[in-house]
Amino acid sequence: MFDSFYGWYLKCQSDTQTLAVIPAVHKTGNKRTCSIQVITDDDAWTAVFPADSFRRTRRNLFIEENRFGEEGISLAIHTQQLTARGKLAFGPLFPLKYDIMGPFALVPFMECRHSVRSMRHSVGGTVCINGQDYSFRDAWGYWEGDRGRSFPKEYIWTQCCFSEGSIMLSVADIPMAGIHFTGIIGVVLWRGKEYRIATYLGARVVRLQNKMARVTQGDLELEACLLEASARPLKAPAKGDMVRTIHESASCQAFYRFRKEGRTLFAFETDRASFEFEYFS
Repeated sequence: MFDSFYGWYLKCQSDTQTLAVIPAVHKTGNKRTCSIQVITDDDAWTAVFPADSFRRTRRNLFIEENRFGEEGISLAIHTQQLTARGKLAFGPLFPLKYDIMGPFALVPFMECRHSVRSMRHSVGGTVCINGQDYSFRDAWGYWEGDRGRSFPKEYIWTQCCFSEGSIMLSVADIPMAGIHFTGIIGVVLWRGKEYRIATYLGARVVRLQNKMARVTQGDLELEACLLEASARPLKAPAKGDMVRTIHESASCQAFYRFRKEGRTLFAFETDRASFEFEYFS
């Protein structure tokens, strides 16, 4: 039995191109379907498939002839709007030391559960999307997943691979047992070391406005700021049904800064960031 929705987000990022692919299965009432969303620097498409074309093994997801997993991505999509074919190979994955949800992984009936399969891995290969080649050589990948009933009503999410590591940060409104609280999960991978920032470790938001989030935890401080969006519409789950529209900038301008004990470990501006800012106030 599947959760109301279950999906992976696999992002491939080079110096010049970004490609993200989201295979998912979703169920609401007696309705059950699966889909593949493809997001590039300039566009986004959704291909819907019969539910029985979805198959999951320990290491892979399959939707018809499309495969996603530890070894990489193989695409064979042909619809009226989207033709995508090709293969991308992944190098060794960089998983987290333990579940990104921490103790919340044991809490039942959560609206959405997040996972991070790999903070950073090499990507090589070519995929042709509607006649345009997306070629990756000496490129980097990121892999996460979600399952549950619905995406948070309000949230910010960002991810970026850079020369010395990778960043992921999510700040979201979390409903639980009739109350709401602001939940934080984030990881900074820098020079081979993992820094975990999370509500269950004492993280708190010190600023969340003007498309910027700054969070602190003890002597750590992480700031992420969306400078210029290039948002494309994506489908997201609401009670299992893919009827909500969110907007993701798969490749946009952003600023990141990470400090420890008052010392800046890194600060940089990039045009390779991925960003979703779904806060309404």
